Amino acid sequence: MERILRLPEVLATIGLSRSSLYSEIAKGQFPRQIRLSPRTSGWRLSDIEAWINERAGVAK
Repeated sequence: MERILRLPEVLATIGLSRSSLYSEIAKGQFPRQIRLSPRTSGWRLSDIEAWINERAGVAK
């Protein structure tokens, strides 16, 4: 089963501020969150890892 990260974990992992994260999402530069319930969302760990690896120039 895929691990889902909530906002505080994502911010700690990627080192961006909340406003910078949402700005990157709006520009299409960061994966969009997935809806978990009407008031809850999160990000797939694999999407976050792929984003980090892409920035670091690591091949998949």
